[in-house]
Amino acid sequence: MTLILRDKTSLRAWRAKLTGGARLGFVPTMGALHAGHMSLMAQARGAADTVIASIFVNPLQFGPNEDLSRYPRPLEADIDKLEAAGVDALFLPSVEDMYPAGASTMVEETMVSGPLCGATRPGHFRGVTTVVLKLLNLVQPHVAVFGQKDAQQCAVIERMVRDLDVPVDILRGPIVREADGLALSSRNVYLSAEDRAAAPLLHQSLRAVEAAYLGGEHDAEKLAGIGLAVLAQSDRIKPQYWEVRDPESLGAIATVGARGALLAVAAHLGTTRLIDNLLLSGDV
Repeated sequence: MTLILRDKTSLRAWRAKLTGGARLGFVPTMGALHAGHMSLMAQARGAADTVIASIFVNPLQFGPNEDLSRYPRPLEADIDKLEAAGVDALFLPSVEDMYPAGASTMVEETMVSGPLCGATRPGHFRGVTTVVLKLLNLVQPHVAVFGQKDAQQCAVIERMVRDLDVPVDILRGPIVREADGLALSSRNVYLSAEDRAAAPLLHQSLRAVEAAYLGGEHDAEKLAGIGLAVLAQSDRIKPQYWEVRDPESLGAIATVGARGALLAVAAHLGTTRLIDNLLLSGDV
């Protein structure tokens, strides 16, 4: 049975009892768990002796007009999934416990967080880095696992951990998809039937650009144009960005060279914002 730790005091007491030689794996989440999350739990289990997850819908990473109030919170179902996966413990803190009255310290990465979602969701990554550093300080894991679907989040966290000398190994879990290619996301439940039918075009746009790249097209602007043309097949999709970026720094590039590239797309379908990405190898 998964042990539920509802505050920082309980978490610290549990962590203090773990034997020194055992490796601890950590998977932070906002809940509404799906098969993508469960693959991260399995990856953590393969890299550690004990696995702890967290569920915390972090208010700092939501903008004023975003979906904090309606973000899905199926807690009982989430706990059942964690128990079925053999997760040893769940950290389930309150907002008041994580951010005591008067809290005035934030953590901000200032380069990797700038483009893509950083340009369209101001303050989002500051909220992410603040809560992730707090969680890493509290849990003190040897390894933490994050999903590649949020590629920029992974890059920001990796940079923060490097820059601040946080003693943890960051692993990325591969994107898990529906049969039609749509990346699993807790927000997919918001999609209407019509928007759900159009949503696989995000992945199709990435694959079309990958095919063009493998066919010899390396110009970043032309590749992005190919991706946008695929999204234009549905008027239900309102692109926010479709970009070809350096895979590590996320800086702008003119051509895809030896380092490869990250293809990144964000779009609105109705009121739902979806993201997806694909890594291009640089050895073509």
